[in-house]
Amino acid sequence: MPDTQEMTRETLTRLGALKSGHFRLTSGLHSDRYMQCAALFQFPEDSRRLCAALAEKFSGQKIDLVAGPALGGIIMAYEVARALGVPNIFAERENGTMTFRRGFHVEAGQRVLAVEDVVTTGGSVKEVIGLIRQAGGEVAGVGAVVDRSGGKADFGVPFHALMKLEATTWKEEDCPLCREGMPIVKPGSRKVP
Repeated sequence: MPDTQEMTRETLTRLGALKSGHFRLTSGLHSDRYMQCAALFQFPEDSRRLCAALAEKFSGQKIDLVAGPALGGIIMAYEVARALGVPNIFAERENGTMTFRRGFHVEAGQRVLAVEDVVTTGGSVKEVIGLIRQAGGEVAGVGAVVDRSGGKADFGVPFHALMKLEATTWKEEDCPLCREGMPIVKPGSRKVP
């Protein structure tokens, strides 16, 4: 298996998934770079290949189920689960709160791998982890296509990402791009004020 960092960077660059500019992230932070993993998930073969590489990082563990947050984790959970040969589910927001709907559930004692396309603060994954534990499941680990947390993401379980992306982030009041008057783009799926 080739180096996943290089393979992932090459794939995401080729697909135009790595953007440069002025972005408001789902976390509310501002950044000069944005990873639009939806560009990856337009292409089934590239998605399958990268998600299989992520699944390989957890191959030595017993995994019963894969769960991801909507929207970024839906296709990813499916592909990682397919590579591991287990079922998958996703959590979604209902009245602002992450929940399992559509008959999806975690059984007590199930070992669940939580996945997300991009981890910055890890907020969405932590919500999914909370749902898994609330149902009596055991979190086997967390997987991501891209870790842009700068090594700060800590879920208390094994965490593997295919690629680490160094990108500068700022609070809105400290953002030099705002001070320069550069227009901001909010490309994510959640509304941030």
